[in-house]
Amino acid sequence: MKIALFGAGSAQFGLGTLGDIFQSSVLKGAEVSLMDINGEALEKVSRTALEYLDTHRLDFTITATTERKEALKGADFVIISIEVGDRFALWDMDWKVPMQYGIPQVYGENGGPGGIFHALRITPPILEICDDVVDICPDAVVFNYSNPMTAITTAVLRKHPGLRFVGLCHEIASLKRYLPEILNTDLKNIRMRAAGLNHFSVLLEATYTETGKDAYPDILEKAPAFFEREPGFSDLWDYTRRTGVVPETEGTLERWKIDIGESFRPWSDRSLFRAIMETYRLLPITLDSHLGEYISWAQDVADHQGILDFYEFYRYALSNQTWSEITDDLRERVVPIMEGIINDSGYEEMAVNVLNNGAIPDFPDGIAVELPAIVDHRGVSGVRFDTYPKGFGALIRNYAGVYDLTVDAILTGSRDLVIQAVLACPVVNKYHGMREMVDTMLDNQRKWLGYIS
Repeated sequence: MKIALFGAGSAQFGLGTLGDIFQSSVLKGAEVSLMDINGEALEKVSRTALEYLDTHRLDFTITATTERKEALKGADFVIISIEVGDRFALWDMDWKVPMQYGIPQVYGENGGPGGIFHALRITPPILEICDDVVDICPDAVVFNYSNPMTAITTAVLRKHPGLRFVGLCHEIASLKRYLPEILNTDLKNIRMRAAGLNHFSVLLEATYTETGKDAYPDILEKAPAFFEREPGFSDLWDYTRRTGVVPETEGTLERWKIDIGESFRPWSDRSLFRAIMETYRLLPITLDSHLGEYISWAQDVADHQGILDFYEFYRYALSNQTWSEITDDLRERVVPIMEGIINDSGYEEMAVNVLNNGAIPDFPDGIAVELPAIVDHRGVSGVRFDTYPKGFGALIRNYAGVYDLTVDAILTGSRDLVIQAVLACPVVNKYHGMREMVDTMLDNQRKWLGYIS
């Protein structure tokens, strides 16, 4: 068995994913091929991995290469986590240039004009990897962690409809942390399903496994009190600025209280979150920064201070946290999915990104959605929903055309389609200046967007 990791020179991704793989008895004996265009960073990760295997006497093989095609030879699984250029310098441009032209976008990663340009920039290199997968190891299962997830997944599967390509995102993990504390029960006693678009998804079903009782009424009743005392990224960023320490964000509420203290900012990062929960009676799975990229009225209600604090905390954390060793903390869901495919287990994975193909009613089939999936020897198969809440369904449908046009712009290199995608975007509320804004971005990012004309 061979597993190829693209972007393995990133210590956080490379060492974190290797730590997960090395814990798996199902994957034992596999060759793990590390690939990155940064040879120096790749060598550091490779050396750390080899030392770990030697120390723990584990039966895995490590190879490293800067050649894409070499990494893919004989691969059964391919895992992609890449970015292009200076992540935060480009992200700043994605966010701030549209705002200078009068677009009230609250963030600039996945949705809005910023998300369009992010997609235009990063999707082509991922398509090149997938072109080689089709030629070299067409039966491999490809997992993608890069954003914008929906645009990338849609583009890859539009170009290569037979490819076994799956998008994975970490946001769903918030439910595993919130719901046991909200409901005062063990995670094993909660069966949950969420669906929507990546970074724009809501909890649809929640039941107590011990009794079969619907847990959603309890969630809606108890969640407000929970979020009144739940630390947010404004609290984390304030603590980090004061101490220079990045506190643990994946622990329990008690762990957060120890790190931060007892002074919380109620509903931090969650005023838009709260509006959706109160209006649509649905619990979002992510925060204002992500939700707000997709909604025309987000500017009016989002927690702007919380969004700015989240961005600064994220930038600081990535820049100042160093990864130098492999740990045995299971970080990624990709390893259980690979095990489920190998063992033909048939288990239900909480969230994958695949083409809709009728899974969410009244949503276009050819656009990627995020939803639960059955994992077996065939790969991952999205769970179908008989119904979907009409109110929130209308919001996700509002964005389907933006992704459709963005993907066509990527595949054809059409400037006109970029402009049309911008004008279709719910957060764009003006016409004049949009062509100039597009041309400004194309010029400023020509190194990556030179294929657009």
